Amino acid sequence: MNTSYPREVVVPHRPIPIAIPEGVAPTEFFNSPCNLRHLARENGLLRTKEGFLLYRKAIGHSNLFDTSIIFDTSAKLLDPMGRPVRRDQLTREENITFSRMTNVVFQYMLEKYPDPKEHLVFCGEASLDATWPLNKPGVPSIRMIHNHFIVFEKSLLASSPAAADDDPNLTDSGQNGIFLYYLSEVYLRFLDVLRLELLRPIPPEEGKLSITGYPQGLPSWEVIGGADTLNRGKFWKEYDMVLSGFLEFYRTFFALVASGDTRIPAGAVYKSQIEDILLLNNQFHEAARILRLEVTEDPKLANEIRWQPAYKQLLYRDDDGRLIVTISQNSVGNAITELLGVVVKRIADEKAYAEDEPALVDQLLELRHRLIKYNLGTALSTPSWPHGRFVSR
Repeated sequence: MNTSYPREVVVPHRPIPIAIPEGVAPTEFFNSPCNLRHLARENGLLRTKEGFLLYRKAIGHSNLFDTSIIFDTSAKLLDPMGRPVRRDQLTREENITFSRMTNVVFQYMLEKYPDPKEHLVFCGEASLDATWPLNKPGVPSIRMIHNHFIVFEKSLLASSPAAADDDPNLTDSGQNGIFLYYLSEVYLRFLDVLRLELLRPIPPEEGKLSITGYPQGLPSWEVIGGADTLNRGKFWKEYDMVLSGFLEFYRTFFALVASGDTRIPAGAVYKSQIEDILLLNNQFHEAARILRLEVTEDPKLANEIRWQPAYKQLLYRDDDGRLIVTISQNSVGNAITELLGVVVKRIADEKAYAEDEPALVDQLLELRHRLIKYNLGTALSTPSWPHGRFVSR
């Protein structure tokens, strides 16, 4: 009997205590400076001098452990198209702070949930490009760089029903099939040329979770040395190299789809590999031709294409306790959890959420104390933790 398939997990939440103005789509409102200001007031935990905000997810993925760090530039950059959405758009100082915060939160999760047989621990950074429609489903941080930190009980995953085969969150709007069937081999070859010392390439099949069978067909790297390696600056530089390699693949492919442009992207780091592995590869051109034809014939698909780089980069613990890095293109609806085969169905249930909330918030306040100790921000006070302790409302 096959027990390895994507799961649909039901997660209760309390109603959002703010009304969406009439005539404004939910996602349009969630991206407004007004809502982002409200997010910090209601759920903000900590803010750094650079503007990174640690907050409790009001409508989260997991009520066991769930938090996010966002680079909140909504007050100084009112134009959502002008906000940083990727690590390569951060300054050196901002990137160091973001990496340090990610390390502290991830190490906290590993400390609290040490058994890989009991818990799935992961964090995922998602970037959506400037062509992402405001009326599409999304989260408040949709137009700013952000990282999600999540823990699931594996017993919950194992007892959850199978997600629908055609769930849009798993199909990646049809683009995943093109990457999987036409680009997988050349994609893996291109990223395999990265000169990495702390990240060891592993076959895509090797890092799959036994419960879900995901990730599928993606380049993956094992973190040599495990959690201790995350304390090294070199790891975070290699983590950035994985992203830069992906961005160059993405830009080269979608330039070919958009206009047949075979020029090497300006400022490319891996110029010779782009020409040798990508532009002289017939399958690469075949995939671009197929997608180009589909875009011209299907207006729905045309609206789903992300012409500028959009990605999800994950760091997760596999069944054997290894830390794995993977990266994928981003598309409509395909979020961090779905990359690991977990579809989250959120339901409004204030009573059920209230049972989980104290333990969740106590952990987040403990984590906040650790970040402050390491000089990574100052505490924020909200109605739920006015003096650094959880208060039920």
